[in-house]
Amino acid sequence: MTTYDAVLSDLDGVLRIFDHAVQSDIEARYGLPLIKTAFRPDLLLPATLGQITSRQWVEAVVAELGGHDSARQAVEEFAEVPFWVDEEVRAVLAKAQERVPLIIVTNAMDNLDAHLDRLGLTYFADAVVSSAKVGHAKPDSRIYQIAAEHAGVAPERCLFIDDRLENVEGARALGMTGIHYRGIEDLAPLTR
Repeated sequence: MTTYDAVLSDLDGVLRIFDHAVQSDIEARYGLPLIKTAFRPDLLLPATLGQITSRQWVEAVVAELGGHDSARQAVEEFAEVPFWVDEEVRAVLAKAQERVPLIIVTNAMDNLDAHLDRLGLTYFADAVVSSAKVGHAKPDSRIYQIAAEHAGVAPERCLFIDDRLENVEGARALGMTGIHYRGIEDLAPLTR
């Protein structure tokens, strides 16, 4: 029995998978703290809130790593790490979407539309709520409220899926049912 009227799903770490081995390899080859630097909140948050572009984020990371040619090359490679769709997750979400609206809710940069196109996900969900477009990032309650509005249902009637526990807790604080995603078995409630 369905106990929700919409599914709100994260993109990265749930539906989209990045090749973390390649990220680590780039970091090791260049001997630079790429992962720690690139994802440092003071560098990443402005890009995910749409205050700077993904290109400006790249430039900020390059500058933070010393601004030299090898730093630039490393960051450029890092920004183009391969990614793909988890087809099992796509199938489960598509099946749920036969019953209720599916909204992608993601902390993303201005290049999200191009990435969705590369993944073949441009028209997959009923709507995409990107932090860069709405100016609020998970776990800020406003992004969940915007997603619920796109679904046309009250937050309490939404099922939210994310691989980051703090984001799930943010959704639960609004009364949403939350699934902390760690593997396909966590999506079992969507198949009932």
